Amino acid sequence: RRQATEYSTSSSDEEFESKPSLTHKAKRAIRKRRKLEKETKQLIKQEALKRLHKAQAVQRQLEELEERQRALEIFGVKLERELRGEADSGTKDENQILHEWFELVMEKNKLMRYESELLIIAQELELEDHQSRLEQKLREKMAIDGKSKGNVCSSPQGQTVP
Repeated sequence: RRQATEYSTSSSDEEFESKPSLTHKAKRAIRKRRKLEKETKQLIKQEALKRLHKAQAVQRQLEELEERQRALEIFGVKLERELRGEADSGTKDENQILHEWFELVMEKNKLMRYESELLIIAQELELEDHQSRLEQKLREKMAIDGKSKGNVCSSPQGQTVP
């Protein structure tokens, strides 16, 4: 009997000792998960900041481009007047004025293509930002679902009870 009693006591002691280690493991897992969540949030913030800086750079480039296009418009109007003979062209001949006008048209087309590229980049940044917000919402919903599943326990009959 003593051996049986000692055996049952020692086995219950082992169970008792294993419970704190499980709690310790659970605490460690929680800490690890929180650390991972924190790192993920930091990465998300860094990516958002990078997108913001890139968007600001694109905006500045678009403003500079607009100023350059206005200057070309003004110069183009002057050249057209000279070609029509409405303005004094001075020593310039018609071929030289036409050459300048064609160069101006080519420069304007180049600026328009560049503007299109910048607008595409801006749209990509908007889409990346939207995707990031959707991913964040998904993570939040999955975390809520995970917590609600974690709160489910089993009854003695083996049935799941919320």
